[in-house]
Amino acid sequence: MDDFVMRQGALYCEGVAVAALAKRFGTPLYVYSQQTILSHYQKIAQAFGELNPLICYSVKANSNLSILRLLAQEGAGLDIVSQGELARGLAIKVPAQRIVYAGVGKTEPEIAAALQAGIPMFNVESEPEARLINHVAQRRGQVARVAFRVNPDVDARTHRHITTGRKENKFGLSIPLVMDLFRKARRWQHIKPVGIHVHIGSQITSATPYIQAIQRLGQLIAELRRQGFVIEYFNLGGGLGIIYNEERPQTANAFAQAVIPLIKPLDCRLILEPGRFIVGNAGILVTRVQYVKRGHLKSFAIVDAGMNDLIRPSLYDAFHQIVPVNGTRRTRSVLTDVVGPICESGDFLGKNRHLPALQSRDLLAVRSVGAYGMAMASNYNSRPRPAEVLVAGKRAKLIRQRETVSGMLAPEAALLKE
Repeated sequence: MDDFVMRQGALYCEGVAVAALAKRFGTPLYVYSQQTILSHYQKIAQAFGELNPLICYSVKANSNLSILRLLAQEGAGLDIVSQGELARGLAIKVPAQRIVYAGVGKTEPEIAAALQAGIPMFNVESEPEARLINHVAQRRGQVARVAFRVNPDVDARTHRHITTGRKENKFGLSIPLVMDLFRKARRWQHIKPVGIHVHIGSQITSATPYIQAIQRLGQLIAELRRQGFVIEYFNLGGGLGIIYNEERPQTANAFAQAVIPLIKPLDCRLILEPGRFIVGNAGILVTRVQYVKRGHLKSFAIVDAGMNDLIRPSLYDAFHQIVPVNGTRRTRSVLTDVVGPICESGDFLGKNRHLPALQSRDLLAVRSVGAYGMAMASNYNSRPRPAEVLVAGKRAKLIRQRETVSGMLAPEAALLKE
């Protein structure tokens, strides 16, 4: 599952003691295992190897440049949703032909930047977006290749905030609307539909919703071809779930075995957009206990990381395992809420956890935060964002400097001088 292991009572990331990383780089601290990232990417690549898919890592899950470069060196492309993510891909020299552009709210400057970069395809979410892409491409003297994103109205059986394939969600188009857009695109000279895209949600633990979606889209692709349209690409999106607590998600091999028989007859180049599956279990957040507050019903471990560093528990009521970094002889279990310093009742990393009796200065590790952890961090309460470290074997490399108060204030402080 990952390369974070306990050895003689101490937590290690690959060959490096996590406590040593906290001493060297401070806390709060995001720590990632390079081996875990690579092994999870390779699991997907090998599982779908017979189809030779284009695997476009979902940048929004974790956009650190060092992690993007690591995956690009393995042959991954990128699934992007903003001009900033495009800039990250270009900064690490990912070939533009391995970048696909998704997102419901692409702006005119973003579309122009992507066309200039030479990306192979936009995933289009609406008719107004298609018209804007056609307009921008016309002005630039280009033809933009697109895949229309279908909303198949499939229940992904995941948290309501991360399901994207139901008709009440803002994402994608119904099958009748997609059919209509393909026909309208015949009149647009600077847009060329070449594919179908679907993404039904995130943290999906079963192949069943994917099977339902593929079956519906297979019928759509067949009908489009009967009407003379050329469909080159089928983009299945991402969304594969991971283990946070007691989930039993499908393996990459099991998922591939379930869906490949349905994808092969489509006779399309397959695109996959995994994110959480690759990096989710590859990261931990290391935090230090500041105070232990004894309550009437339970204790509160007040730590130096908060919802500004990891918002998933507050936003999704997400469960992340929390473990002591160093073993302790304190065997008595205490019902504990692990909470942060932010002035919000929703500022917690874990509630009602049975942990050893904690003391000030103890280190804790919040597990499975490699996806949507640092990527969603903020400066709420004017708190600087954490540092990030990538561990490979016995080597640890700083891949994002800890933000400073002065650096955080700089964009505003400079304007005070005017």
